[in-house]
Amino acid sequence: MDIGKAITEMRNGMKVCREGWNGKGMFLYFVPPGEYPARTIAAKAEWGENGLVPYQAYIAMKTVQGTVVPWLASQTDLLALDWMVVQ
Repeated sequence: MDIGKAITEMRNGMKVCREGWNGKGMFLYFVPPGEYPARTIAAKAEWGENGLVPYQAYIAMKTVQGTVVPWLASQTDLLALDWMVVQ
């Protein structure tokens, strides 16, 4: 499938990946907007010691290392036709 269909699947709660990705267990998923507790000096200075930091929706990637990072698409990813739903 293409990236448009992959985004639709993520918005529907599914995990997706590229067939050609080499990393075992890597996938993308949709994170809806929300808030998290301020944990850094900078965040506490902006939103208060016990404040909540608002964030907008984004696409997250589960990495090979088992951590999660915000995903940044490459041109190759955007034009690929090998996107698939992870079961």
